Amino acid sequence: MIKRLLIANRGEIAVRIIRACKELGIETVAVYSTADKENLHVKMADIAVCIGAAPSSKSYLNMTALITAAIKTGSEAVHPGVGFLSESAEFAAEVEKAGLVWIGPKPETISLVGDKVKARETAKKAGLPVTPGSEGAIRNEDMACKVAEDCGFPVIIKAASGGGGKGMRIVRRFEEFEENLQIASSEAKANFGDATIYIEKYIEDPRHVELQVLGDGKGNVAILGERDCSMQKNHQKLIEESPSPAVTPDMRKKMCKGALNLFSDLKYRGAGTIEFLVTEGNFYFMEVNARIQVEHPVSELVTNTDLIKNQILVCCGAPMECDSGILKTVGCSIEARINATRPGKVEKLNVPSGPGVRFDSFLYQGYSVVPHYDAMLAKVIVYDLDRPRAIARLLRALDELEIEGVPTNLEEQKMLLKSKEFQKGNFGTSLYAKLVK
Repeated sequence: MIKRLLIANRGEIAVRIIRACKELGIETVAVYSTADKENLHVKMADIAVCIGAAPSSKSYLNMTALITAAIKTGSEAVHPGVGFLSESAEFAAEVEKAGLVWIGPKPETISLVGDKVKARETAKKAGLPVTPGSEGAIRNEDMACKVAEDCGFPVIIKAASGGGGKGMRIVRRFEEFEENLQIASSEAKANFGDATIYIEKYIEDPRHVELQVLGDGKGNVAILGERDCSMQKNHQKLIEESPSPAVTPDMRKKMCKGALNLFSDLKYRGAGTIEFLVTEGNFYFMEVNARIQVEHPVSELVTNTDLIKNQILVCCGAPMECDSGILKTVGCSIEARINATRPGKVEKLNVPSGPGVRFDSFLYQGYSVVPHYDAMLAKVIVYDLDRPRAIARLLRALDELEIEGVPTNLEEQKMLLKSKEFQKGNFGTSLYAKLVK
């Protein structure tokens, strides 16, 4: 087993990785920008190295600075966390080229599934249903128009690379198609350096459901249940839960079988997620995320599995701590993301606790939230025997949470959880927009 690991990330996920490493007896190296000198992960790590100025391009996205820090500190491995370079095949390859262990899928796997067009084709070969759309990338405007007409409006234009809603355009009428085609391609080029796009039939108000996957790199794969991530604001997840109220036993069986085929064929290594759109009793492959997800704690709680520890173990050549195959889930877990609405200093912090409550964060009293990075401050995750009890427990935990000095979306999260639509579990990705009109 490795003795020292560098975390190429910041904030909450860096804190989470440090905790797992401490339990495994692995020393940690934190990296930080000049804006993050007082971040909790810097204080918790065994070693901390400043890698550049506040802009991500000069720090957390600077491959040379990250690898140099790993080598100079005697690190044997690099964990990319989430976001930033976590799905960069180039960074993964450079880490391995430097003689370091990459805590993630092999670079060639990241490259394959990171291209949404190739991932779609791979999913079809594994027997997973995909939404009607283009066969491969869009080559020219004539092809785009033909695909859109065949699918029937509305359609969605997507960037082959990247995510987060960038390079994505929903088109409801043919008269608006050409303009949106050009905009989507330009956004894809600007945000991901790749103008490649593809087109799919747009599914109105679907459920967003994903399976948590763990592989040992040798073809052995575990499926750790599904998560429902349908509560979203502008394609950004707000509340996640496991299991999904929308997934039937038969649907779950088919989803898991296809995912096992896909990830086994890939000889997938580490943690990953396969995402689906669910509508009217059907499901369709959407994409693969070749990394750990922000919402991984809900899967940990319903399967009693430490995903971060297992990531590290399998990437270092050790066996998974869990069985392969489709794991049984027990109970219900729900996570609410607490986001800052603007920067500020944490004047008071009261953390929720009690049975079945977990608080993942990098906040502490006196910490000043910086404006340069993701707005997420914390995750409140609960576990209970069933969904109604879990909702009640999460509302209780959110009532206990106090963050003074930094405005957040805390009250909005309570409103969403109390809504009759969420309580019934019968909603799609447009619910947030309906509730905040």
